[in-house]
Amino acid sequence: MVHLPILESQVQLWADEAACAASACALAAKVGLDQAFIALHGDLGAGKTSFARHLLRALGVAGRVKSPTYALMEVYELTQMNAWHFDFYRFNDPQEWEDAGLRDVFASRGLKLVEWPEKAAGLLPVADLRIHIEIDSPIQRRTTFTAATPLGRQLLPCA
Repeated sequence: MVHLPILESQVQLWADEAACAASACALAAKVGLDQAFIALHGDLGAGKTSFARHLLRALGVAGRVKSPTYALMEVYELTQMNAWHFDFYRFNDPQEWEDAGLRDVFASRGLKLVEWPEKAAGLLPVADLRIHIEIDSPIQRRTTFTAATPLGRQLLPCA
């Protein structure tokens, strides 16, 4: 069993979608986000893609923010950074990692948002910030932000 580093953790309760959007807006304003790897964890329907959409919108994405479930990756070229949104839910073959050039993407500067990172375990670097979204009710979410690097600590909600 691999134990991931934890420097600090914080919990937020999102009472509704507006709270999720507010949390994403606050994260978008953080210094260092342009070089962060953020891992999004949670069950189907927990709100991983919703949070990613709110974050990308807060960063200036004006067009449609699609879920990369079938494409594996969506790229957003923003004025202040590049952002990649990954969804590894359907990821099954490590060769796909090499074929898609993902090693180079993760080595480059820019924001990487990854849904279902456990599906690519052993291939991904350590996430700066892990966000685990749990369903408390049909509307409310309990969200745990865990910093695994000094950059992740900077990105925590109250940092």
